[in-house]
Amino acid sequence: MAASPTRASRFATGEPATVNAETPGRSGAAHEHAEGRDQEQQQQQGPAAVIVLAAGAGTRMKSRTPKILHELGGRSMVAHALDAARGLAPQRLAAVVRHERDLVAAHIAGHDPDVLIVDQDEIPGTGRAVEAALEALDAQAAAGGHGELTGTVVVTYGDVPLLTTSLLRDLVAEHEADGNAVTVLTAVLDDATGYGRILRESDGTVSGIREHKDASEAERAIPEVNSGIYAFDAAALRDALTQVTTDNAQGEKYLTDVLAIARAAGGRVSALATTDRWQVEGANDRVQLQALAAEHNRRTVEAWMRAGVTVVDPATTWIDATVQLAADVTVKPNTQLHGATVVERDAVIGPDTTLTDCLVGEGATVKRTDGTQAEIGAGATVGPFTYLRPGTRLGAEGKIGAFYETKNAVIGRGAKLSHLGYAGDAEIGEGANIGCGNITANYDGVNKHRTVIGAHVRTGSNTVFVAPVTVGDGAYTAAGAIVRKDVPPGALALSVSPQRNAAGWTQAHRAGSPSAAAAQSSSSATPTEKVEGK
Repeated sequence: MAASPTRASRFATGEPATVNAETPGRSGAAHEHAEGRDQEQQQQQGPAAVIVLAAGAGTRMKSRTPKILHELGGRSMVAHALDAARGLAPQRLAAVVRHERDLVAAHIAGHDPDVLIVDQDEIPGTGRAVEAALEALDAQAAAGGHGELTGTVVVTYGDVPLLTTSLLRDLVAEHEADGNAVTVLTAVLDDATGYGRILRESDGTVSGIREHKDASEAERAIPEVNSGIYAFDAAALRDALTQVTTDNAQGEKYLTDVLAIARAAGGRVSALATTDRWQVEGANDRVQLQALAAEHNRRTVEAWMRAGVTVVDPATTWIDATVQLAADVTVKPNTQLHGATVVERDAVIGPDTTLTDCLVGEGATVKRTDGTQAEIGAGATVGPFTYLRPGTRLGAEGKIGAFYETKNAVIGRGAKLSHLGYAGDAEIGEGANIGCGNITANYDGVNKHRTVIGAHVRTGSNTVFVAPVTVGDGAYTAAGAIVRKDVPPGALALSVSPQRNAAGWTQAHRAGSPSAAAAQSSSSATPTEKVEGK
């Protein structure tokens, strides 16, 4: 993003702002209440438009990935920004793109298909970016028979992921209540060194923005700085942008120039100050991105605790914005919950667990487990040291125990896969008990095949199921069985050959070893004795 040097969203350190704790995730009554609130907000008239500036290269990120596509809390920075903007229920929402245009535009369209994508041209600067967006929005409105855009236009950025709808709503409310031409969102800092100061008149209106290098000692004592986020009257913005030039050291059209132009034209320029500085902070590099991610997570975890979730160690718990947790869930240390994961009431997750896009049923326990796109039924237990790959579905009261890996496996109610095994491309019936060391040999080197194990089957240790194969209800397998053929219901499958003992083998083939000495002292067998069974 080609940001103005007066943007306060470039803070490197300091106290953060409320994550959009408005909806960290929803369930039960809280979900119903939030849905009702959202519907009410959608019925309210939002601003005429929100413009999200997302054209910058972000070279300090030192990445092939465009800056605004870097993620925190399970979403890209620009997705967070778009969500905050969409929460205002604007009549129109536009995003201005340029760097890696196709990649960024496709990402935005995938997240919010109704966003109007606007291309910034060769003229640099935030002023030109907003001008291009306003021209496109006017054209869109005219095509719908509405003429030029009128009313409030909000301008924000694609790299301010902690900005909330609530703060934007306050900005719009103050702007419209006071009949301002421009209302700038400002931040109050303990140390404002390096940032453009907000200069106010005695009546509270904004008279200007003074860059730090140009400020007097008295002006440098001002703690209020410009965030670069604005609410404009559309007509005043349109008129002022025609007067903004590139006659400056950088050769850019600065959006900040609009304030002086609007004021000179008789418009009222005011400001809304926030002490929640992280809501207007962006990320230029990975250090700043991680600071934002940590603060976003802190707020998300705190919001869940206030909603009735027990988080034993917030410092080592990471929860994406997209995760949903019910009341009375317990999250133990070193746990990460990602994506569309949903955890129902009274479930216990962790310690040392990572779940991505998983569904965990009521009262289930999952510990020291890595799971992706898996479903864990109510009252089921998983872990420790378990790997749940996509397509795993564990039924209610079931168990997948220590050192087990599953993939595309449907496991019935009350079935147990207790330890040291692999179940891939398998269907295991309710009440089955799969012994230690069992595996489904599902891959023949070219194709995958399924194993079907019926209800209440009991399998001995180290059974191998060579797929495709079916084991009927109530069947058993003996220890060490290699099941290559279907097993009828109630049958015992075993594949054993008579055991043979080669007497004296150790003394003959490992002479002089401790084993040979031990064998010699406890047995009168000689190396010349015959092998039993011959």
